[in-house]
Amino acid sequence: MEVVPQPLTQEAFAPFGDVVAVPDVAGRTYYEDALGNLRPTAHASLSVSLKAETPERPLKADLLERHEFSSQTFMPLDVGRWLIVVAPHAKAGGPDLAGVRAFIATGKQGVTYRANTWHHGLTVLDRPGRFAVFMWRDGTKGDEEFVPVTPFTIRIP
Repeated sequence: MEVVPQPLTQEAFAPFGDVVAVPDVAGRTYYEDALGNLRPTAHASLSVSLKAETPERPLKADLLERHEFSSQTFMPLDVGRWLIVVAPHAKAGGPDLAGVRAFIATGKQGVTYRANTWHHGLTVLDRPGRFAVFMWRDGTKGDEEFVPVTPFTIRIP
């Protein structure tokens, strides 16, 4: 299977979460409604990640992850284009590969994955990128789950 990414828009990404846009004008925009924590014992977790660019073209995906009980937000700090690959949760469990979607985000677009949304690991395309990452964690295996999937490719423009 080959997936062709589309530009990231709120409408296209809505089944999986929310797009967090960096403001173009002075002021503040709140995105609190996108945040979700389903475990009262989990604490807020803010981290900063530096990711090397991914030179592989096309990109082969064979592992997806989810955070069953927490949303997860990636906010670009210094990023060019970056790739988002998501899949819904299948009724029988695990990712539903028939519903895989891919998006190309700009350095002015972040995302919040809803709790239980399967996604590919953070992938930057044109140069190394820095992100602030926000989620809830309690230190248990419920914080994150990784599963191997039937490999598929993402064609990177």
